[in-house]
Amino acid sequence: MEVVVKTIFSTAEVHPRDRFDFWYEVACKNIIRHKSTPDDRYAFHAELQSAALAEVDLCLFENAPMSVSHAPWEDDRLIVGQQLAGTFALEQNSREVLLRPGDVTLVDPRLPWSGKFFPGSKFLLLKIPRRALEARVGKTSEMLVRAIRPEAAENRLTSAFLALLPTCAGELGPVAEELVKDQALDLIAVSLAKTMESMPHVSSARALAAMNVRAAVESRLADPALDPDTVAAAAGISIRYANAALAQEGTSIGRLIQERRLARCRRALEDPLQAHRTVSEIAYGWGFSDMTHFGRRFRAAFGLLPSDYRRACRASQDDLHPQTAMARA
Repeated sequence: MEVVVKTIFSTAEVHPRDRFDFWYEVACKNIIRHKSTPDDRYAFHAELQSAALAEVDLCLFENAPMSVSHAPWEDDRLIVGQQLAGTFALEQNSREVLLRPGDVTLVDPRLPWSGKFFPGSKFLLLKIPRRALEARVGKTSEMLVRAIRPEAAENRLTSAFLALLPTCAGELGPVAEELVKDQALDLIAVSLAKTMESMPHVSSARALAAMNVRAAVESRLADPALDPDTVAAAAGISIRYANAALAQEGTSIGRLIQERRLARCRRALEDPLQAHRTVSEIAYGWGFSDMTHFGRRFRAAFGLLPSDYRRACRASQDDLHPQTAMARA
């Protein structure tokens, strides 16, 4: 597969005596602040590529063997890492894991961590807004440094999807970027839940319940008959327990259904590729059955009626791409 991420740095054209020092400066600036020590400074080599996927930053790097450590650092992001080749030993929060090709894990830069890259290591790192992932999984402290191995079907799908991101990041349109980003975060959340299911003594039952409820909602949003009873039954819990789990995140089943439907409709209204669809078609397609109710809720959430919101988005897109606007005219 062709990788389209942009190469930020390579030691290929740097004198051997300077390679590690140059790499270290670039890595601290573009990956994360850390300390590192190469196994062999003179034989050191590395390459770093990067791209953006909406509000998620991607870093793809390969390097010669070295040891790394990271001091606590205030950051509003979490790190999801995937080992693409070689192995990487990682320790954080009193847990250790050895990552092999295809494995995925979660790291919190607010906590210290240390690790060791072995020969042939190639690593994909995603910097994810903390609020975006915690909205899906709740608090992450017990999910850190758990090996998400591509053995279960859910984890294989997550691993394969993340590995594809460097082949398309940077070439997608803004709407596609948002969709792909959300799909990546949804898959990561599913795999975290799957991994934690096998560790009930450390997991939060309510956090897992909330993830199951969210998954049940997302998979049935287009059904106009979707209601709290259906969602709770699909998640295998009572309505009362489902709402109690969601209350930790400041929502309920009913509000979650409405929020997710409105978000899907907003994205469709922003998408130039869906300009041929009417507002009512989009609303009905995402489960709304009353256009007056839909319009009122949409304006309460986003400040404009759906038709006005679409016009505003189109005007903004025309300002950014005047040639497209002229061709359309």
